Amino acid sequence: QVQLVESGGGLVQPGDSLRLSCAASGRAFSSSAMGWFRQAPGKEREFVAAIDWSGGNTYSADSVKGRFTISRDNDKNTVYLQMNSLKPEDTAVYYCAADLSPTTMRAKNGANYWGEGTLVTVSS
Repeated sequence: QVQLVESGGGLVQPGDSLRLSCAASGRAFSSSAMGWFRQAPGKEREFVAAIDWSGGNTYSADSVKGRFTISRDNDKNTVYLQMNSLKPEDTAVYYCAADLSPTTMRAKNGANYWGEGTLVTVSS
């Protein structure tokens, strides 16, 4: 079992940066792949990024490549999403997720465990 709590969302202007954090509890964190998904108003949930248990392999959606970076600190049981050059179309509720592998999360656009989500609004 993994419990996930996101933080770091807020209102920013286009071009700004924001870092989301996801604090995990449960002994399975260090062996779990972690990911971020988002859901914009009126749209379906979409995969954003994922990272394997070691942090050695990461995967990102084409829409955020070069702008968003996922990382993790297993000593702190925390996964991060650094978001740079934010655009209005990045506005969404961002969800932290955990599963067995990052490629599984990307392939099924889902995960076994979810946080409650944190809202990111990009607007001038």
